[in-house]
Amino acid sequence: MQVYLNAITGIDDAIVSMYLSRRSWTRELELHIYEVCRKVLNPNGSRKEYREELSAEFEEFHTWLSKLVKWGWKHTTMLRFIDFSITVEGLHRAGQDDWDSHAKRFENRIIRTSTRFKESNFQYEMSDYYQGKVLATDVAAQLLNIALPETMTHEGKTYVKTVNGYILEEMQDDQDVKRGLYMLSIPSNFIFKVNLTEWAHVYKERNAKSSANPEVRQCCEQIASQLEQFHPEFNRELFDKILN
Repeated sequence: MQVYLNAITGIDDAIVSMYLSRRSWTRELELHIYEVCRKVLNPNGSRKEYREELSAEFEEFHTWLSKLVKWGWKHTTMLRFIDFSITVEGLHRAGQDDWDSHAKRFENRIIRTSTRFKESNFQYEMSDYYQGKVLATDVAAQLLNIALPETMTHEGKTYVKTVNGYILEEMQDDQDVKRGLYMLSIPSNFIFKVNLTEWAHVYKERNAKSSANPEVRQCCEQIASQLEQFHPEFNRELFDKILN
C-alpha cells in the first residue's frame, strides 16, 4: 500500500479568515497574505526551500500559521478552509469500506476504482496486509494438486469456473455477477479530499492507537506523517486537539 499527499490548498484563505474573525482585516492585508503565501509555498502547498532573500516572508508565514493552529483547534471553521488531496493505492477492499464510512467527513469527495468494469478482473490479488495470511480456495486447491472441474451442474443449471468460484454459464461475462465472488482482500485505489477539521476526526478514529484494521491504521498514520512533512504545524498533537 502507498499513500500520496497530492496537495494542500486553502492555507492562505484560512489565514485571511483569522483576521476577519478578529476584526483586523483589510483588503491590503488580504492581498499581502496571498502574495506571501505565493512566494513561500510550492504549487502543491508545501513550503519552498528557505531562501535568505525571502527571510521576512518565511518568518511572516510561520507566524501566521502558528497563530492559525493556536486558535483554529477551538475555532474549527477557520481550519475548514484548508483542504488535503490524497491518493491511496492498494488498501484492501474491506479497509476501503471502512474509509468510505467517513464519506460525509469528506463531503462525499471520494472516488475509488470500480470493480464493475471489465478491467477489474482480479486474479487472486491481495493487498500487502493479506499477503501470506490467507489463501483463496482455488489457490489452495492448486497447491494440493486438486483439479477443480471447469464446469459443474447445480439444480439443472450449468456453472463455469472462474476466480474464487463458479458463475452461471450464460452470465460468465457479466461483470456485476463476477464481482459477487471478489474477496475483501483485493487491493483498492481511491482519491479523496478532506479539510483539516474533518481530518482530525478521521485521524482520531483510525490512527495507530485505535481499534481499526491494521492496514487502515497504517494508511492513517502515513497520511499524518506526510502532512507533517509538508508543514510541521500539521502534526498528530494538533489532530488530537482539534474539537471534532
